[in-house]
Amino acid sequence: MSLRVSLIVLTYNGIDLTMQCLDSLRHQDYPNCHILVVDNASQDNTVETIRAAYPEVELIATGKNLGYAAGNNVGMRAALKQGAGALFLINNDTRLEPGCVSALVKTLAANPRIGIAGPMVLTWDEPGLISSAGGLIDWAHADAANEGAGQADRGQYPGRNVDFVNGCGLLVTAAAIERAGMLDPRFFMYWEEVDLCQRVKAAGFDVWFDRTAHMRHKATLETADLGPTTLYYVTRNRLLFFGRHGPTHLRPLALARAMHGALRGIARHRQAGRLAHARATQLALVHAGLRRWGYADPKLWLSALPGSEPRSGYARGTAS
Repeated sequence: MSLRVSLIVLTYNGIDLTMQCLDSLRHQDYPNCHILVVDNASQDNTVETIRAAYPEVELIATGKNLGYAAGNNVGMRAALKQGAGALFLINNDTRLEPGCVSALVKTLAANPRIGIAGPMVLTWDEPGLISSAGGLIDWAHADAANEGAGQADRGQYPGRNVDFVNGCGLLVTAAAIERAGMLDPRFFMYWEEVDLCQRVKAAGFDVWFDRTAHMRHKATLETADLGPTTLYYVTRNRLLFFGRHGPTHLRPLALARAMHGALRGIARHRQAGRLAHARATQLALVHAGLRRWGYADPKLWLSALPGSEPRSGYARGTAS
């Protein structure tokens, strides 16, 4: 029997992108796929639209915004109960090439030590431009980066063991989840896939970048383009991650560098008039110090400013 793979798509608004994503999943050439959508209380008729257009898709409506980590955990629990051998976490702002799942399953079959595998992630609009070819952690500087981001794909990144794979497309085996656990909801969103990859490695598995599998992701490559809400979680969760996983001899220096970088960011944002960005970064440091994890209300940094920051989906543009 072929490996049963659950394709788990977490949605939070962004219905137009979600429909394109589901269309790409419908055209996968791997025969033993099950598509499962978990909706985190979208306000754009996501649930009704999917049920009408894709009646074969299983849909779970959580009723509230659980975030990327806890929302995906809902889907993973359901998939495991149904006997899935692998769980493919897929952002709703992605498109998979038709052979993506088949390529990943073939790679798993060739190397039973793999607990997590991720495809070559290309940008949404520019053919051949890399968004992520696996992830690399800089332990001394408390940083993590998608390798190859912004480069033309010339075959320079082979399949290999990596520090992490981008959470926009992460396939994890049921065996790895059984030993390492699911996503940590303390992160809410951002850095949780890097955390999971490290826990899977600690459990004795490999984390593998598979260049034979391809998908596209609609996300910025520039950290300067991050909105204040994203910046809050990226900053706060960076401290959570390195406080948990940083090597003992490097951890104090890494955390000091992370905090210093955040303080410099606050000064730059204030100078540029980006008051919400400065306030979000400042609160990220405060909350990390107080160990206040999970969801944070964006009104804390947006309420005094004109407009708001209506984000859709959980874009995995950067871990750092």
